Amino acid sequence: MAAKYDYWLSEEGLTKIDGWARDGCTDDEIAKHCNVAPRTFANWKAKYPQLAAILRQGKEYADRKVERSLYQRALGCRVEEIVYNGDGDIVKRIVKDVPPDVTAIIFWLKNRKPEEWRDKREIVKDDDNDQVLLFLKAMRGE
Repeated sequence: MAAKYDYWLSEEGLTKIDGWARDGCTDDEIAKHCNVAPRTFANWKAKYPQLAAILRQGKEYADRKVERSLYQRALGCRVEEIVYNGDGDIVKRIVKDVPPDVTAIIFWLKNRKPEEWRDKREIVKDDDNDQVLLFLKAMRGE
């Protein structure tokens, strides 16, 4: 009898694993689909470069889809909604404009341009700051 990993290293097995990775599954979820323990799956990844490569490829695809969706959500977009009847026939198509999402914009900017958009700013201490502090202390009578 062939080892369990033989199937998952075949073209068909790797195609399934790629599909699960593209669907956003974690390694533990993929291990469950393969009916193996997560540790076993991790060992396979370390031992078989073709498996590690197909996982990277599939996950990169999923990440790019999410990044694109976040980008579209930040800018706003136009979507088409299709309404079907009970027989599966298209009844009508509705085009909707989705406005830009402020939360998506903030998330994008904080991650893409953290020096300009992060919440916590570093205050640089200089002589002017010291002079202001001395003035305030003098005004309070300290």
